[in-house]
Amino acid sequence: MSSAIEQKKLIVDEIAGKLKNSVTSVVVDYRGLNVAEVTELRKQLREAGVEFKVYKNSMTRRAAEASDLAGLNESLTGPNAIAFSAEDVVAPAKIINDFAKKNDALEIKAGIIEGTVATADEIKALAELPSREGLLSMLLSVLQAPIRNLALATKAVAEQKEEQGA
Repeated sequence: MSSAIEQKKLIVDEIAGKLKNSVTSVVVDYRGLNVAEVTELRKQLREAGVEFKVYKNSMTRRAAEASDLAGLNESLTGPNAIAFSAEDVVAPAKIINDFAKKNDALEIKAGIIEGTVATADEIKALAELPSREGLLSMLLSVLQAPIRNLALATKAVAEQKEEQGA
């Protein structure tokens, strides 16, 4: 077998591994972005621990089929880049969606959320969710509310008893 075919198989295996190991992957069309804009997007993604790569569509299609994600293939037309996140589910969608709002040339095409092919609208909906820290702080405030209300009620009763006794 020629080394070119072996090299391509390695790339397909690499893409398949990233698709399987990522909690979220987002496919974007970056046509129309200049080098500075792509560099800025890569920088923002890198800071969030997200990998942003450009692969040939034919290799990405083979990797998607090997990963049981063939539904992704219809979005793989034209120049594409894929953002892979192995840790944060929301980060790539949020960063890319925010960047796309400022740069009309960037288009979200599809994605994979925890092993399921997602449409562009589903990726945008994911991007609108608060971050993990935001969700945890919301949960914490909900859990603290009953205790806070009990403390305020107890304080009010104590003050009322104090006024009556004085």
